[in-house]
Amino acid sequence: MESNITGKKRFFMKDTILMFGPAWLAMMADMDVSSFIGAAQTGATFGYGLIWVMIILIIPLYVVQELAGRISVATRDGLGTVVRRYYGKKIASIVAFPMALTDIITYGIEYLGIGIGLEIMGISLFYSIPVVYVIHIAIVTRRKYRQAEKPLIMISVVLVTSLLISLFFRGIMPISSSLGNPFLLEPTSSFFFLLAANVGAVVMPFMIFFQASATGTKLKELNRSGLYIGRHRSVHIMRKETLIGAIATELLMVIAEMAFTGIPRAANSSFFATPADLGKVLAPIAGSFSPYIFGIGIIAAGFIALITISMGSAWGVAEALGISSRSYWIVYVLESVPAVIAVLVINPASIIGMVLYLLIFFVFALIAPMAMLWIIGRNRKIMGDLALTAGNQIIYLSILILIVATAVIAVVT
Repeated sequence: MESNITGKKRFFMKDTILMFGPAWLAMMADMDVSSFIGAAQTGATFGYGLIWVMIILIIPLYVVQELAGRISVATRDGLGTVVRRYYGKKIASIVAFPMALTDIITYGIEYLGIGIGLEIMGISLFYSIPVVYVIHIAIVTRRKYRQAEKPLIMISVVLVTSLLISLFFRGIMPISSSLGNPFLLEPTSSFFFLLAANVGAVVMPFMIFFQASATGTKLKELNRSGLYIGRHRSVHIMRKETLIGAIATELLMVIAEMAFTGIPRAANSSFFATPADLGKVLAPIAGSFSPYIFGIGIIAAGFIALITISMGSAWGVAEALGISSRSYWIVYVLESVPAVIAVLVINPASIIGMVLYLLIFFVFALIAPMAMLWIIGRNRKIMGDLALTAGNQIIYLSILILIVATAVIAVVT
């Protein structure tokens, strides 16, 4: 009996390890260059004031991504495929279009972030961006998702480590200080603007498509390798991974906010305008190591997001339009090339304002895919016993309304 129990524990540990990846990478991609900048600008402007918001945002992040993963477990397919199969190509295209639109712009931000990180360390954008592009395409065009997943998980460790080192150098401000209060509520336009930007940084359209498609793809690959994980066991593992990832990514946002608190001139967006300025962010305390700490962090954030955006976007668009998986590379290339060209000619001084406004736009771009998640999640013909309960539906719709409301208030004020 004891050996039988031990065998089950080993199997459960094995399937948990083998299934690990999709939810975690979706969450790590959430801490991309735009989120990094949003959190940094928040810390520079309000100190620790919005930490309470970032902690609360763990809830909507988990709820939305859990439903995306649950749909994939129930159907063993990506979101684009499910929508096209049950609701038609037209609806699938409408759901995927906002993601494709925002992703093309986001590609440029991620490339620019990576380029800035390398330029901080003395490598010119004109040399680094083409090389990053080649590496990016080489990884995403691999036939097996699990092969592309491994390097990303390793890079995510680099991201976490660099941010922790940044906070170590910055130190923690006492709660009694003017910038150390983590519970700021200020009815001003700048407060609502950065509040909406942080909400927009939490759940991005590509994350929904990525987790849904990556989860289904990985389960299929595991099945072909001889390991079948049942529906309820798959949901259990996915939920744990999603919760851990949601907590981790919001803590990273908190760390970034704390690391940029109290930096001279940082409240002015022009402080972030050039690679030279960025490289000096931690200089007062990290000295000559500052460019490398900040550079590695922003490179890791940008690269993880770049790969996951590519996969999520290609999966979403290709699945929605019924394009064969052998032709996904066309989507990767068509979306990436304009971003590469734009980065080589764009004025870096405009990046902060552009990023913050883009984060608010993300909130509106979320309406169609989030609404579609709810429609599918409550459909018992598709979901079976994994369908949303009445209570879950109310919670989900309430979260959707609150998310959109923050962006509306920011625009109105």
